[in-house]
Amino acid sequence: MKRVITVTVLNQSGVLNRVTGLLMKRQFNIESITVGHTEQANVSKMTFVVHVADETKLEQLVKQLSKQIDVLKVNDITEKSIVLRELALIKVVSPANLRHEMNSIVEPFRPQIIDTSKNVVTYQVVGQPDKIDAFIELIRPYGIKELTRTGVTASVRESQPIETPQLSILK
Repeated sequence: MKRVITVTVLNQSGVLNRVTGLLMKRQFNIESITVGHTEQANVSKMTFVVHVADETKLEQLVKQLSKQIDVLKVNDITEKSIVLRELALIKVVSPANLRHEMNSIVEPFRPQIIDTSKNVVTYQVVGQPDKIDAFIELIRPYGIKELTRTGVTASVRESQPIETPQLSILK
């Protein structure tokens, strides 16, 4: 099962290496990783998308990450209401005679054109990974010259849905 894990760490040399090393030793496949500064000085947040076999392995992962030096907090935010985004830069072969057609096809994705040359256009697409995957598949027939993705970053929404027990009238 795919899980989104956030790890808040002290921004120290070697922290990323220790955390990813632990995941590697335990044979967790990292699908995506992003790291960046937070609102607090000297504190960074790592966001991992990892494949975990079952709940026991997930619990083991969270406990082992929490024990690491410089790790302040570990959260599995998969089941929470979250904002999750990824950015992709996609260079596409785009001769002048096809450019208008391409731009009208990709318009529903609201990409930004961030660079253009005689035969290449570079699009920036931001959104859910599924949106980026769909954009890539749509534009692929034109010829992708280069593709770069950041990996996902996520934040828990301030308002979480309140779970209410469901009443059954069939008792």
